Amino acid sequence: MQAPSPDNFILDPGLRKECEEAIRAGSKSFLAASMLLPGSARSAARALYAFCRAADDLIDESADPAEGLREIRARLDAIYLGTPHAHPADRAFVAVVEHYALPRALPAALIEGFEWDVENRTYRTCDELCAYSARVASTVGVMMTLIMGVCDRAVLARAADLGLAMQLTNIARDVGEDARRGRIYLPLDWLEEAGIDPQAFLADPRACPAMRATIERLLDAAHILYARAMTGIAGLPLSCRTAIRSAALIYREIGREIEIAGHDSVTRRAHTSTRRKLELIARAAATPFLFQPVSTEPAHPEVRFLVEAAAAGRISPPSGFDAKAGRMIELMALSENRRREANA
Repeated sequence: MQAPSPDNFILDPGLRKECEEAIRAGSKSFLAASMLLPGSARSAARALYAFCRAADDLIDESADPAEGLREIRARLDAIYLGTPHAHPADRAFVAVVEHYALPRALPAALIEGFEWDVENRTYRTCDELCAYSARVASTVGVMMTLIMGVCDRAVLARAADLGLAMQLTNIARDVGEDARRGRIYLPLDWLEEAGIDPQAFLADPRACPAMRATIERLLDAAHILYARAMTGIAGLPLSCRTAIRSAALIYREIGREIEIAGHDSVTRRAHTSTRRKLELIARAAATPFLFQPVSTEPAHPEVRFLVEAAAAGRISPPSGFDAKAGRMIELMALSENRRREANA
């Protein structure tokens, strides 16, 4: 089955407005990045976000989170039967599911990640933490890639890497906030190696040198994933590259802010100013074509099931004008850069 076209998705205007309001209230970073997507992909991405947000809110705000999980699973079942509940997010998401043939395994994995949160799971190793991150973040990256009309396994793997990197950044940023809610996501093995007692830390969160070093270690892991993930942008349509590179740069900047603060995300929460976000978006827009080849390194073991689910039964569309034009522009830009360097 060939990848569905990303260019002819149309969402009901009323639903489109509901999804825009959901993203505006929930994530300014995602809103900024989505504004850079072409129209069809933008509408689909916002519908995807609205459903993910609605699922998260339903579970968080439910008097019984287990009941909330059962309800959101029932709503997902209805979506895949083509009979969505009346909720605007469900009605918008079913349009995305049907147009892009999104495999059910992807949103189902996302909900499984929410279930792990309800269970208050902790993670012994970094791989276990990546298994969680795959579900709550890489799922979205993989679905976004399908929305952009790409089903190449290497590009899907890099999208999953980006999801892992972003989630590890989130965890590094929220160490203190999570601790004050009685939660800890950092790998327990790492805490033991650093001489940190998890229960003592939860009782009295402090930005001690050992905790700062552990946060730095997590950001180092995220940095490796960002470097690999960024190569995948070259496999996206030209019209989508600036948006995704902007999102990656903005999230990576959160890690830089944590570093500037001496890796103290216990007593403070890093954030990126609007001005800095605009600078990063400008940087992303200034270099839309020059990217290194997509890394063919295998997907992280914890995200391979997502890549396989997304790629199953699909074939990449043949190289058309967009791909040929993109390559031509890349070569022209590279030649111009070399000419300037020679003149300098």
